[in-house]
Amino acid sequence: MMNRRTFLCGLTLGTLAAPLAANAEQTGKVHRIGILRIGPSTEASTGTLRQALRELGYIEGRNIMIEDRTTEGRLDRLADVAAELVRLKVDVIIASGVAGTRAANGTSTSRTLPTVDALPAACGA
Repeated sequence: MMNRRTFLCGLTLGTLAAPLAANAEQTGKVHRIGILRIGPSTEASTGTLRQALRELGYIEGRNIMIEDRTTEGRLDRLADVAAELVRLKVDVIIASGVAGTRAANGTSTSRTLPTVDALPAACGA
């Protein structure tokens, strides 16, 4: 039986992957996912995301890059870390919680860069 966390992560990944899948084979572009988190970054916290992307045919380093950034618990660094992800030209930001989402949406490209508040509840952060 599927638990809530697995369902929400799958739903989030489906939403993120649909536009990427349409372009992946045609353009050869390497898509970049930015992760903005407040807490520590661990393999366990992004393992579900990486596994789901592999199941969709994305190979990290070949057709997808994950830029995982953390503020190490310092809320005052959220805006700087969000700006760093924007400078890295990510295609989407997965933010950790409401504060992370607000910081990502506060960047100068907030109208064109999709931001998803999904990591803590859905993917085990």
